[in-house]
Amino acid sequence: MTQTRTTTAPATSNLLAGIVADGAFKAVLGFAFLIAASRLGELLGAATWLTAVSGVALLLGGGIEMRLARKRPLRTFLRLMVAYDTGWVLTALAGYLVARQGGTAGGEVWVGYQTAAPLVFAALLLKAAPAR
Repeated sequence: MTQTRTTTAPATSNLLAGIVADGAFKAVLGFAFLIAASRLGELLGAATWLTAVSGVALLLGGGIEMRLARKRPLRTFLRLMVAYDTGWVLTALAGYLVARQGGTAGGEVWVGYQTAAPLVFAALLLKAAPAR
């Protein structure tokens, strides 16, 4: 009798766990932005209101991501996560370069991205076709 190993179930399970963890990270970051909006805004050079709005956006985006983890195709999640994280890195780099040049908008650029990107991510997930 020959046993056949399949890696589909563990791979799918690991991807699903990663998606849920990504959403949870966004939610925790959003909560941190909300409870420390004033101090964080001061550290990043961003307005307190922008930091607080970013916290709400991250909470919403992370919550929607976790809620839809089993309801949307993994491929859709992976593409969106790669795009989101690429934007995150590029925005962080842009913010760093602005700050290094003596500009004061570096933190606002990064916090602005943290406000818009999770909402776009969530909207695209909501619009995506359900998983089969």
